[in-house]
Amino acid sequence: MFRFLLSARWLGFLLFVLVLAGVCTRLGFWQIHKLDARLDRNQVITKHFAAAPVDLTAALPAGQKVDDGTEWTRVTAVGTYDEQHQVTVKFTTRDGAPGADVVTPLVLASGDAVLVDRGWIATANNVTKPDVPAAPSGTVTVEGWLRQDNGAGDDAVKPVDGQVRAVSSIGMADSVPYDLRRGYLNLQKQVPSAGDALAVEPKPELGQGPHFFYALQWWFFALLAVVGYVWFARVEAKERRAPTRIDGFAQKPDVPVAP
Repeated sequence: MFRFLLSARWLGFLLFVLVLAGVCTRLGFWQIHKLDARLDRNQVITKHFAAAPVDLTAALPAGQKVDDGTEWTRVTAVGTYDEQHQVTVKFTTRDGAPGADVVTPLVLASGDAVLVDRGWIATANNVTKPDVPAAPSGTVTVEGWLRQDNGAGDDAVKPVDGQVRAVSSIGMADSVPYDLRRGYLNLQKQVPSAGDALAVEPKPELGQGPHFFYALQWWFFALLAVVGYVWFARVEAKERRAPTRIDGFAQKPDVPVAP
């Protein structure tokens, strides 16, 4: 009764179902891997935020880059802001509102510098470079957490008219007259404080995200593909056992020939 499953049409259908179920299953495990990575990230963030701030030179020596283990380390640094080489990060948002982040190099006593994301300011949703509050003058002590360089392409991280679309010390390296520490710093507080404070970076979300439920959805689609194949096969087998005139398997009735 199920010999029809060996036909070319049904073998092709079976191949399609197996590929579809395999892809959906793989995507489900991919979401689980993303969940594991997020939980590991949350654990690193929690550990760093529970620790006291450390000096930048100890947490990020010259030539060392910020990696997954050192990102989110709370650090302090002392230096002077270089507003001449300041950039704004366009097309950033907060709670759905358009704005820009202000990134200013902080020149250290050693002569090199670290990029400091001083905070966010609301702007019009266009490419016009905004006017931003001035940075504190003179020697400043800043505190914040380390972030990794954005891995976007040169068109996003190299300054054009004092603007970028992502923060990267590598992209900024050719635009400043000193060496830059790898990565950058999300400012949380500084002494002396700025007259017109920018909105500092909020703490990262530590939830699990939707990855587990996305994995369940992908696995459900895989199961649905297999169940669908079995259901269609049973339906066709049933019709072959008890054919009707509309199912395509019944023979046409004999038409009597007129005498």
